[in-house]
Amino acid sequence: MLAKTGSRDRVQADDQPMQRFGFRMLLESQDDMTVVGEAANGHEALSLVSRHHPDVALMDIRMPLLDGIEATRRIIRAGARTRVLIVTTFDLDRYAYDGLRAGASGFLIKDALPEELLSGSRAVASGDAVVAPSLTRRLLDAYVQHLPTVPGGPFTLDARIATLTEREREILTVTGQGWTNTEIAERLHLAESTVKTHVTRILAKTGSRDRVQAVILAYDTHLVTPA
Repeated sequence: MLAKTGSRDRVQADDQPMQRFGFRMLLESQDDMTVVGEAANGHEALSLVSRHHPDVALMDIRMPLLDGIEATRRIIRAGARTRVLIVTTFDLDRYAYDGLRAGASGFLIKDALPEELLSGSRAVASGDAVVAPSLTRRLLDAYVQHLPTVPGGPFTLDARIATLTEREREILTVTGQGWTNTEIAERLHLAESTVKTHVTRILAKTGSRDRVQAVILAYDTHLVTPA
């Protein structure tokens, strides 16, 4: 599904017509959302994104011809302003993880509550990332064995981590452990606005597209290890 929030659009990509119909009905019930296209496979999704430049693409993973992971990877690689929100079934954790690594800004389960899909879509459109912290940690912990094992200190191995201050490195670490901004503020005795500023600087310094990509970086560089 390709759609917009306010003056912005959304596209939906799902090979199940009834699923697309349900998402369209939900999104278009909102005054600030417009669906500009529907795709039944990854190739159609890429074409619609190229044509409409939507704010958000709601992307299924398992689709014919070109799956949602590869479609997401190509959207991000092309430098499109479109952000991808993966909406898939609960038993596809491995594919959801791959989708996040491909550049998706969020992950929701298809049986999520309607308000969760709406709030998630708005959050992704505004540049935030949408994955429940506990789910982010579970996904990364489950598949961290796919990451290369490198001996030695964690943050001396990657130049992106080396650019961070001690406080920024600390915040990236606990973000990777699943802490929300509110939890970081409370536990590190900081104002939440200060935490948000640190997170913004971390994203800029590391070249991370959003919070999810920063968490993946923390795992890739062994700043965070599985529990």
